[in-house]
Amino acid sequence: MWWPALKQWRSRFKTADGLRGWVRDGVAGLSLASMNIPQVLGYARIAGMPAVTGLYTLLLPLVAFAAFGSSRHLVVAADSATAAILSSALSQMAEPGSVHYRALVSMVALLCAGFLLVARLFRLGFLADFLSRTVLVGFMAGVGIQVGLVMLFDMLGLSAHTHQPLYQVWEFLQALPHAVPQAFLLSALVSMSLFLGNRFLPHKPWALLVVGSSICASWFYRFQVHGLSVVGPVEGGLPVLNIPWVGWDDMLALLPVATSCVFVMIAQSAATSRAMADQFNETVDENADILGLSAANAVAALSGAFAVNGSPTQTAMAVRVGARSQKAQLVFAAITVCVLLFLTKPLQFLPRCVLGAIVFNVAISMIQVRTLWHIRRESPGEFGLAMITALTVVGLGVEQGIFIAIALSLFRHVRHSYQPHTMILKEDTQTGAMEAQSVKAGLQPESGIVVYRFCADLFYANCHRFVEDLRLIAETSHPPVHCIVIDASAITDVDYSAAVAVRNVLSLLQQQHIRVIFGRVSSYLRSDMNRHALSDVLGAENIFPQLHTALAEARLYAQKQSKS
Repeated sequence: MWWPALKQWRSRFKTADGLRGWVRDGVAGLSLASMNIPQVLGYARIAGMPAVTGLYTLLLPLVAFAAFGSSRHLVVAADSATAAILSSALSQMAEPGSVHYRALVSMVALLCAGFLLVARLFRLGFLADFLSRTVLVGFMAGVGIQVGLVMLFDMLGLSAHTHQPLYQVWEFLQALPHAVPQAFLLSALVSMSLFLGNRFLPHKPWALLVVGSSICASWFYRFQVHGLSVVGPVEGGLPVLNIPWVGWDDMLALLPVATSCVFVMIAQSAATSRAMADQFNETVDENADILGLSAANAVAALSGAFAVNGSPTQTAMAVRVGARSQKAQLVFAAITVCVLLFLTKPLQFLPRCVLGAIVFNVAISMIQVRTLWHIRRESPGEFGLAMITALTVVGLGVEQGIFIAIALSLFRHVRHSYQPHTMILKEDTQTGAMEAQSVKAGLQPESGIVVYRFCADLFYANCHRFVEDLRLIAETSHPPVHCIVIDASAITDVDYSAAVAVRNVLSLLQQQHIRVIFGRVSSYLRSDMNRHALSDVLGAENIFPQLHTALAEARLYAQKQSKS
């Protein structure tokens, strides 16, 4: 059993272009490290944890997800959504940064790992199937706007004191007169350099060059003396593995916090990996990704870090710098080891405004304006769903935006099922093909036969449409209809409420001496018809697996009726 598992693990990192793929992903991992290592220090600050624990999230969790996850692009590390949940919930239980607080945070990560393992056993990855491409585009745009708004504070030398986006807008406007001019000029220079570099030489590690040069300039010119804030001292050394331990009462109090984090992890990671897979025409196994998330959070807890998540921003960064497989994340983890051992001192000189400008440019690239324009042109209704999703993320937060995205995708599906297409099929006299017409009053059936198609499953919300159409055909056709043939090719399921309505209308049509014949009845529909006694009302002689045999029976019946 171990050999197939080893082959599957090796296939995750095997690419068709061989050495060139390793070089490409290696350079991408180097660029990704230059952008994300400083960024996770900010996430650690949001979570109320020491800065070094942010670096720990880039070590073992990256390797664990690369080994067990299926997404070639998803970066699983510290994330602002879960970090904000931790700080808001656990700051009431212990002093942020204290030994007790760190134990609580690590225990949340361990509980998340356990819950995610249960979610994998129950195959909850299907939740990603309820995220349509339209709302995914809106979700990514909302995340980009939200992250970009936060980064504007750092770009202008300001500090944000709230995690609510709408409050952040008001806070930003109030703090704008206190912006640091030097920070604004440096941020503008960095943003322009990244924009031009990515526009004309997109495959070069511009972010790495920007970070390296800004650290050197900050050290040489002492930026902090001139009013530019820097990252500051960062503790070094590799993590010491240990199992977090808290009391039973604390454990019970942590269960709701871990549950909230798990919902955000599953939905946000699925949304991000599905969006990247759509972009590159790839497939992902959401259940394997949940297992990878479980493993990543387990090692995060054991290494003294906090809960990790599939990050939309960091994943977008990885794609932006050319990463095409999890090899880039393995290089990223290796560079993190080097930073922890040798480079934490230079890292303290990185200006915060430079980091903010890098992340801001990535956040803006997450807003797919061209795709949104195509959606608006082709389907204004779906464009509205995308914009509602984006506004929910910006107005209420990432976790609320995810659930709104799922709800909107389900609403769109139910709306189509609630108002299905129905039509009358009439045979063309010249070609013999069946041509579709709308269902309306005053039909003129040929030989007293009407062929009716209902293009959805029958359930409680749409069965009234089926009943109304049949009654309209029976009551308004001229000459009178003798037989209604139902093309049931699109009907595979009938629930109890719909079965009751169908039985009633069939009985009514029989009283009017109108025969109803079902054609193209699948095995699934036949099973439901037997269970709900529809077969007894119709009679086995009126149920056919093909449409042409049903039509032949209808024509034979019509001839008998015309003679009589």
